Amino acid sequence: MMNRDAYVKKLKDQIDQWNAESKKWEAKAKEAQATMKGEYEKQLSTLHSRRDEAMYQMKLLQGASTDAWQDMMKGTDQALKSMQEAFNRARSHFDKK
Repeated sequence: MMNRDAYVKKLKDQIDQWNAESKKWEAKAKEAQATMKGEYEKQLSTLHSRRDEAMYQMKLLQGASTDAWQDMMKGTDQALKSMQEAFNRARSHFDKK
């Protein structure tokens, strides 16, 4: 099992990757026609909400005691899974347009 610092770094790196991709999609949404703009904005809103939850979980994890962080990892893993699902849905919308 990885230690807390390695886990937090992995989580931060993943969030940074999602943020970079999200910025590309935001630019694409700004250039989109009105009919697609609403769908893009909806996908980005969901993505940002999930990202914020993952970041919140990461901060909780960073501040957790040594004994508690492994228990908290379960909630963080669920937030990551939810974020990955939202990211994949957004990617499918942005890549096909």
